[in-house]
Amino acid sequence: MTLSLRASSIITADPMESSQRDENSKTQNGGPNAGKSEWRALWITVFMAGLSVGLMALPTPAGLSVAGQRVLAVAVMAIGLWCTDAIPAAVTGILLVIALVLSRGVPGFPEALVGFAEPVAYFLIGVLTIGLAVLRSGLAERVARFFLRRCNGSSRALYLEMLLSFPLLTFLLPSATTRTGILIFVYEQALDLGHVPRGAPFAKAIMLALGSINRLASTVLLTGGITPVLAASLIGGISWGRWLALMCVPYGILLVVGAVLIYLLHRKGFHAPLSPLPTSEPAPLSGKEIRTLAITLGASLLWLTDAWHHWNPALPAILAWACLLTPGIGVLSWKEIDRGFGWAKFFVIASSLSLARALAGSGAGVWIAETIVRGMPAFSQQPILVVVVLLLAAALLRLLIPNIAGFLATTIPIAMSIGAATGLNPVICGLSVMIAGDAVLYYPAQSASSLVVYERGHLTAAEIFRFGLWMTLAAYLVVLFVALPYWQAIGEPLRLTPRG
Repeated sequence: MTLSLRASSIITADPMESSQRDENSKTQNGGPNAGKSEWRALWITVFMAGLSVGLMALPTPAGLSVAGQRVLAVAVMAIGLWCTDAIPAAVTGILLVIALVLSRGVPGFPEALVGFAEPVAYFLIGVLTIGLAVLRSGLAERVARFFLRRCNGSSRALYLEMLLSFPLLTFLLPSATTRTGILIFVYEQALDLGHVPRGAPFAKAIMLALGSINRLASTVLLTGGITPVLAASLIGGISWGRWLALMCVPYGILLVVGAVLIYLLHRKGFHAPLSPLPTSEPAPLSGKEIRTLAITLGASLLWLTDAWHHWNPALPAILAWACLLTPGIGVLSWKEIDRGFGWAKFFVIASSLSLARALAGSGAGVWIAETIVRGMPAFSQQPILVVVVLLLAAALLRLLIPNIAGFLATTIPIAMSIGAATGLNPVICGLSVMIAGDAVLYYPAQSASSLVVYERGHLTAAEIFRFGLWMTLAAYLVVLFVALPYWQAIGEPLRLTPRG
């Protein structure tokens, strides 16, 4: 039995490497199809670059700076390439940095690389290293076997177990990126042990849930990541308990709606049973498993106590990374990190942060928001119409701004100002646009957790975009028909004062 477990671990240890080898083989031996794919990618890249240059050549709109126009043009190119998946996402990130410099959308090269100095990029390195350690140590296979035994061969039961784990794990691992970085290895093992092939509908459903709706559980807690922390600070005056009260119902409904949507989109995959596991007693925890568990719990404890020590979340992640690579303490070697990490994630998230900073610094983000809502006073007598316009504007801005922090910093202050000007509750306006932007992902670079799943080859950019459109509609409906009545019931009405 031990030999079979080791063999299984060796076979499944590097699914990304085997996927990459498969892709390379297809590229080398695909014949005419591979040639057509390369020409298609080239034409899409040339078209998006030409479109970007054409947008720069247009007269600068009133109220928009020249630098802002150039940054917007670069953003259109980057978003187009990320959405079409024409070239690798990391290559698009590098082209984005180069284009920002050559177009003079930013003052110089250091400004174009500002995203590479952001703690978020290094936080991603740390949590993905924890996930890799969970895989290499054998913890991922142990947990995967536990889940498979409990679901008794039912795909629906395994899916439901995963969904229920999201809100529960939020209290232990508030960051969605951390949870995804660990759980993706667990469920890759579970799918492999259940003989579910990569790319099967059920595998896509599991990975889409990990990359998309897993994030929603984090926003329920004020300490759940950058979205609640930044949104609460921009809105002001919201305590931990009040935030939980405001968010638990809307986000709980969103999570359920997202889970049902995924099930319906990939329902064919839920009919096939999972392969049963042989009954056997689990082996005792190995030394590697114990050390990995101790380091992971230590990092989690530091994340949970950040209100006391005020460390940036990246610091515990990097400390865990260092411990896991330290001989005698850790369980990984640098060769394993170099081979199994997937550095493309770092380049995509860092370059998207650079783009978000450029949009904010050039004033382009604010100009877009103000342009979209310029006709808002016409709706001042209809509060629901004001909220509808804010939601529509938020979706467009979320498409253009890849980073959630940049989106929130741009939209929440403007939405609150519009609310105050039209006699609406500024808090409700700010929370509404936050939900509209946080509930959706249109391309992988918009979220580190989605990028983790995408870069491991489970989903295409088109599949992520399609689900993003469905979640946009779901977010609109939840805000209008769930959140607004619920907030009214707990003391946050939409309209502050009656208007004559």
